[in-house]
Amino acid sequence: MGIKERQERDREAVRRSILDAARELFVTEGFQNVSIRKIAERIEYSPAAIYGYFPSKDDIFFALAEEGFRLLGDPAALRRDPALQTAPPLEQVRAVFWRLYEFSRDQPQYFALMFVERSVPRISREYERFAFAREMKQHIVGVLQACIDAGELPRTLNPTVAMRALTVGVLGVAVMRLAERLAPEENADLLAADVLNVTLAGLQSGVTLQSPGFECPLYPPVVDAQAS
Repeated sequence: MGIKERQERDREAVRRSILDAARELFVTEGFQNVSIRKIAERIEYSPAAIYGYFPSKDDIFFALAEEGFRLLGDPAALRRDPALQTAPPLEQVRAVFWRLYEFSRDQPQYFALMFVERSVPRISREYERFAFAREMKQHIVGVLQACIDAGELPRTLNPTVAMRALTVGVLGVAVMRLAERLAPEENADLLAADVLNVTLAGLQSGVTLQSPGFECPLYPPVVDAQAS
């Protein structure tokens, strides 16, 4: 390995340490209570060294959020899943939103930062940073439109509003699970499946959605789980 390659490897290792420490601190102490100095102390570096990698604490958060969206995955990849290649569009919709719930369960720290902690910077204000997330949303709207075109959902349905209703329903269960607000005997996975099934059944029934169509942000308004 050459000197340049070793330097790049070492730099990436430090960057990874910064992000890991920041993610843990943001979740345990809250975004507002974490400083560059605290992150530096966690990894035994100087604050000046941290600034050599990230200009601000906000930039650290945005890097973590981008990682989170990529961990959530590309919904278009679901179409390459052999189990879904011949599935009707409605089953593809179900798979996309179930993956969102699984993300909340499998990556709780990323989920908390992206969807729960209200003090973090709003991703919707930095939209240009998240082309991947925009493509994700556009794909979901496209699959819902395919359901409408195939007659699986009513032609009067606004796919953007339907996406919003499905997202809020699934994330609602995820937040309750994260905040430990479910009863001991409740199974969060089964509840999430029920919410998804009921919402899809309601959309299929032609229920009138009162929310107007609009260009929604990347995710619903954050909910402070500690205050719930």
